[in-house]
Amino acid sequence: MGSSESRGGNRLDLLTAFLADPATHGFAATDGRVEPPIETHGAVVVLAGDRAYKIKKPVALPYMDLSTLARRRRICRREVEINRRTAPDLYLGVGAVVVGLDGRWRLRGPDVPSVKGERLVEPVVVMRRFDGEALFDRLAETGGLADRDLDALAAVVATAHAAAPRRRSRSGSRRVQDVLEINRTGLLAGVPVVLDADAAGDLVARTEFLAGDLGGRLDARGRRGRVRRCHGDLHLRNVFRGENGRPVLFDALEFDEELATVDVAYDLAFMLMDLRHRGLAAGANRVWNGWLSACGDDEAAVVLPLFLSMRATVRAHVGATAATQHGLERHRAQDARRYLEEARGYLDTVPPVVLAIGGVSGTGKSTLARAVAAEIGRAPGAVVLRSDVVRKRMFDVAETDRLPAEAYDPAVSRRVFATIHRRARRLATFGASVVADAVYGRQQDRDAVAAAARRAGAGFLGIWLELSAREARARVSARTGDASDATGDIVDRQVESIAAPEDWLRLDASRPVADLAATVVAAVREPLTWLNAGKLCPGPSDDRRGKRRPR
Repeated sequence: MGSSESRGGNRLDLLTAFLADPATHGFAATDGRVEPPIETHGAVVVLAGDRAYKIKKPVALPYMDLSTLARRRRICRREVEINRRTAPDLYLGVGAVVVGLDGRWRLRGPDVPSVKGERLVEPVVVMRRFDGEALFDRLAETGGLADRDLDALAAVVATAHAAAPRRRSRSGSRRVQDVLEINRTGLLAGVPVVLDADAAGDLVARTEFLAGDLGGRLDARGRRGRVRRCHGDLHLRNVFRGENGRPVLFDALEFDEELATVDVAYDLAFMLMDLRHRGLAAGANRVWNGWLSACGDDEAAVVLPLFLSMRATVRAHVGATAATQHGLERHRAQDARRYLEEARGYLDTVPPVVLAIGGVSGTGKSTLARAVAAEIGRAPGAVVLRSDVVRKRMFDVAETDRLPAEAYDPAVSRRVFATIHRRARRLATFGASVVADAVYGRQQDRDAVAAAARRAGAGFLGIWLELSAREARARVSARTGDASDATGDIVDRQVESIAAPEDWLRLDASRPVADLAATVVAAVREPLTWLNAGKLCPGPSDDRRGKRRPR
């Protein structure tokens, strides 16, 4: 290596060139094992062989101070410490670029002891390299983000939140106000050139009003342990599919403990907002449902619209700033404006509805519930309460574990339905829509779910799926890896004993799922056009009954 004095240019450029030089890593210049540096607002990453090397930029931003060597060394150590919680095999440690007595720079690995006379030039985070095509943002772009990825992501995030240290040094509402102050300043900075001033002002006013209205609840969530030292930067680009197929969370926010100490629902909101921004509303709903099922934090539904809006606002003003720094780049400016409109949309009021989907086993209730959930209610869509999953959680077993016959005793089933209806009422009271997915063969259970909606002040619509016994048995027999324990014999018994309700909207379940979903969503969104759609309960003061739709 040449001496540092012989390498002209500023220090960051010198360090970047040094790490990007194949000779630094003992590679031939022509073997292509070192890729061009990747820059972010606060770091430079060089991929070389099976390693990734990250150095911090010596910047001082309003929210991040990396201006001194001591700060950067401390932050590098903190980055490794924090990220080993969720990615222990990825973060190898903190290495360094050092200069010896001969004036030459050398790259020292995290496990290599220092040599007498060496002096630190720059700390380096050393990571194991992974396939960039496995990044979740890349999978989203290429259509490779499967349902199993999203389900696993929800479980991994819920597990990380459960293990994250609790923090009670400051109130939940105060932490939200701090972010709102950053957003207010950022929006005003981006308004003159990129963002519409009236739209930005409207967003600031509505957000601050909602945050004030939710102040007591935000504080209560903090007292109950929902404010924790979270990932802090949980979007699709900071997750990748590991070699075992499991999602790996990495690149957590490391430079500011206060910024990373947030409500767990605010941490999740970044991922949900990112998915929706990329046109993956169904994926966001799937992650929301998976996370909620794993952690049971129904109250998150109250604060989530605010948190989604705040996350989109951050992206709006950061994007507006980036657009101006790049000569008012058109693509960046358009994306910033889109984030601004999304942030405003998350604050819109959408009346909640409780949708019950019933029918004998094998009629496709759960498939239809998944298909409509993202389209019902406010973002990120309805919460799906599936009786099969509720029952499995009641017995503390995996969804695909088979339960014994006694788990289906009438007394247990009554508990399952009571749980569904209690949560449906609670979630609807919080403003969230609900899809209750169960057989609903008994009139008392159908009455109970409608009453739960009515007491919460939510609309109600009952859907009954009809299918021939032969086709229902065939579907049940073909199931694999599903939460349902139903068999062909169970289908036969249900067909013999259950009568279709007269006051629910009855649909032919042999139709394509997309057609059924469109019918159901239309019924939910425009109930007045369905004069014969069954029992509709717009609210506690109006429980008018329509006539049954002709078959």
